Amino acid sequence: MYNLDASAPEPPDKHALLVATDLQDHLMVASNDLERLQRLLDDASESLSGHFYSATDHIQRLLRAAAVQAVDEGGQMHDAMRDLAGAITALQFHDMATQLINHTQRRLRGCADKIAREAMGDDEDGETIVEEIPLKPNPVTQDEMDAGSVDLF
Repeated sequence: MYNLDASAPEPPDKHALLVATDLQDHLMVASNDLERLQRLLDDASESLSGHFYSATDHIQRLLRAAAVQAVDEGGQMHDAMRDLAGAITALQFHDMATQLINHTQRRLRGCADKIAREAMGDDEDGETIVEEIPLKPNPVTQDEMDAGSVDLF
């Protein structure tokens, strides 16, 4: 028997529902991969911070030794400052990567939620809440990094 009531929703196509469910799962896996990447970046950033503080201690010792001996340790000081600049640049990369990962996670989760809502409809608790997908395609616009040259948003 056919449903002549135009207000009644049509049953979802089973194939489309399976495709939507599969796509939603893939989006969530990608989002979880990004979370793992974020943890790896955080660990690397902690290591970089440790090296940064170690290099700072090294420079302070050189400055004290140079002051006591009244000697210019320019070569060693230059090397240490270059190391610090590299650490700063790497930490800026971490900040930029974190922003991009968070932005991408929001986009993936928003897409997954939207697919779920469209394919499966609302649940018994009411309308499914879907976080707005960010409109800006890329929150990080810096293509090249030098120590002190990255503006973070």
